[in-house]
Amino acid sequence: MYHESANIEIIRNTRESIKRSFDLVESASDEVLRIFSSINAFRRQVRIGVLHLFKESIEHGVKIRVLIPADYQQITEIINEVNLVLPELSIRSVDMSLQNTIGILVVDRRQSLIIETKDDTKDNSYDAAGLGAYSDSKPIALSYASIFDSLWKQRELYEKLNETYEQLKINNKMQKEFLDIAAHELRTPIEPILGLTGVLRSDKTMDRAEEEALLDVIARNAKRLQRLADDILDVTKIESQSLELKKELINANDVISNTVQEINNQIDHDVKVEVVCIPRDHDIIFVEADKARLTQVIFNLLTNAVKFTKKGGGTVSITIEEEKQDNGPQKLAVVTVKDSGTGINQEILPRLFEKFASKSSQGTGLGLFISKSIIEAHGGKIWAKNNTEDKGATFAFSLPSAKTRVKI
Repeated sequence: MYHESANIEIIRNTRESIKRSFDLVESASDEVLRIFSSINAFRRQVRIGVLHLFKESIEHGVKIRVLIPADYQQITEIINEVNLVLPELSIRSVDMSLQNTIGILVVDRRQSLIIETKDDTKDNSYDAAGLGAYSDSKPIALSYASIFDSLWKQRELYEKLNETYEQLKINNKMQKEFLDIAAHELRTPIEPILGLTGVLRSDKTMDRAEEEALLDVIARNAKRLQRLADDILDVTKIESQSLELKKELINANDVISNTVQEINNQIDHDVKVEVVCIPRDHDIIFVEADKARLTQVIFNLLTNAVKFTKKGGGTVSITIEEEKQDNGPQKLAVVTVKDSGTGINQEILPRLFEKFASKSSQGTGLGLFISKSIIEAHGGKIWAKNNTEDKGATFAFSLPSAKTRVKI
C-alpha cells in the first residue's frame, strides 16, 4: 500500500523489508544511521551479511553509525568482534530500557525505513521481522535522525563522564599509593637520623673514627630526606608552571663525569657505574642548559638504573654523543644510560614518565616525571625501553647542542 501524499510505503513482505534496508544502505552517498531494536537483531543482521554491506559503503566514503541496546559488557564484546572485521564502523550502546520492537534506518537524512521485530527470540531475520515502513519524506527522516543524534550524544557524554570517573579512581589510587610510599620514604631516613643522633649524645666513650662513621650515615640520610622534599617541591613548581631554568653554556661531558663520581661514592661495590663519555669524533659536547637541573636528570637516571641493577650485580653505563636532527640544522646531544638490571615492568612502561609510576618498594615515582619535565623545558625529549638482546633497560634524552666545540 503506497500513500503518495505522505511518501510512506507499508511493506508487508518480510524479505522485501530486509532487501529494502540493504538497498538503501547501498544507495547511501553520505551517511547511514542505524538503530537496532535489540542486540539479537544486530546479531541476526550480522549473520546475513550486514557487516560486509557496511564495509563496502564505508570504502565508498559513507559514514556509518550504529546504536544497539546493550549493557557495557555486551557492547564491549560486540565492538571487539566487529573491530576484527570492520574497525572503521562506529558503534555505541544505548540504555537497555530502549530495547523495543522496531529498528530504524536513516539514509542521507532523506530516506528512512522502520522494520518491526515480531519475535526477537528467532535466530533468522526473516522469521523475527514483521511489517516495514519506508518513507522518502525528508522531515520524517530528519526527525528520526534527530532522535539518533540525541541518543548518540547522550552516550558520548556518558562515556566521557565514565572515563573521567575512571581516571579519578586511578588518580585517587595513585595518590594513596604515593602517600604510603612517601610516608615510608620519610620514615626510612628519619629513623637513623634520630637514632644515631641519640647514640652520639649518649655515648661519651666513642672515639673520633666511630663518630665520623655515624655522622656519615646521618648526613647520607639527611641528603635522602632533602631529595624527597626537593622532589615534592619540584612537582609543585612543574604543575604550577613556575619551574625556572638558569641556562648557561656548560660542558655536558664534565656534568656527566662529576655526577658519575658522586654516584660511585654512594653505591656498593657489586655495581659498577661505568663512564663512557667519549663522542664519536672525540669532541667535548656543550649545551645551553641549567647545570643544576641537568645534573638532577642525570643523577635521577643513574640512581634509578643502579637501584634496579644492584640486587643481582652488574653494570650501568652512560654515554654522550652528538647526532644530526632529521628535520633541522642543529645537532642534538644525546645522553644514554644503559643498565643490566631487572628491566622496566610491563605494567609501568606505558605510564613510565607519569607521576607516582613505580612498582618499587623504594622511591616515590616522581623522579622520572620530574626528569621528563626538565628535559622538555629545555626543548628536548626523553624516552626509555627494555633491552632486547641483554637484560636491563635503556633510558635516553636529547638536548639541542651548542655550537661551541672543543677537541679533546
